[in-house]
Amino acid sequence: MAKLTIDRWNLSIGDGQPLVVIAGLNVLEDIGLALEVGRELKAIASELGLPYVFKASFDKANRSSITSYRGPGLEKGLEMLKAVKAELNVPICTDLHEIAQAEPVAAVADLVQIPAFLCRQTDLVIAAARATKAAGGLLHVKKGQFLAPQDCRSILDKVREATDTDMTILCERGVSFGYGNLVVDMLGIPIMQALGAPVSIDATHAVQLPGARVGSNGGASTGGRRSGVPVIARAAVASGADAVFLEFHPEPDQALCDGPSALPLTAARPLLAQLRALREALG
Repeated sequence: MAKLTIDRWNLSIGDGQPLVVIAGLNVLEDIGLALEVGRELKAIASELGLPYVFKASFDKANRSSITSYRGPGLEKGLEMLKAVKAELNVPICTDLHEIAQAEPVAAVADLVQIPAFLCRQTDLVIAAARATKAAGGLLHVKKGQFLAPQDCRSILDKVREATDTDMTILCERGVSFGYGNLVVDMLGIPIMQALGAPVSIDATHAVQLPGARVGSNGGASTGGRRSGVPVIARAAVASGADAVFLEFHPEPDQALCDGPSALPLTAARPLLAQLRALREALG
């Protein structure tokens, strides 16, 4: 087991620590929505005594269609995340996709996230790790849908060799199972923890149905099973996960990206209360 800390926020994750909530929007739409969601989630987490990190993507580079909404982009997106950070006084999690984004993203984000499909891209992982260490943050690496839990050892080794420190949170988000489906093996959580890293569960993306939704224009997009998010989250916390990664929207069916997997904002309070109780029951 391991424990990591972001000193500037007095936030710790891992062995013996409270369940960390990494939650927000799938992708930034506008600053008003980001503040609305972040403010509500911060208030709920505070009431429950859970550390909170706001998450949202400035760019969703891995899209099924070239016409899919991707977000405001790096420059505008980071300005929006800065505004959320300043207004709500919360740490930020966001993902990057290119080496050149490492330093500007690490200057804003406290958790710099490596997307699942890019977790084995050595140059990107190293650049993100070095920039994040220099900025005093932590790395949040999503395990690829094609990786066994024990294969994450090489990811941790790359970061340790590049930075001479332990600074990585591993994120479980499901494994490809046949076509258009994902499954989550809860045994993977303790396996990854045994590698020496805290582990989060991305319950939102774990219920995706990749490429399984056909739009009105005939193009495919990622489907989802919104009702499964609480099931995955509860099972993972009961299995010892150190953090939950969740995406909400006031009107999920109107969300510009991955709405089928997002929970309504009204579901946050009861779900997080359940997850806190499960974490406390583990002792």
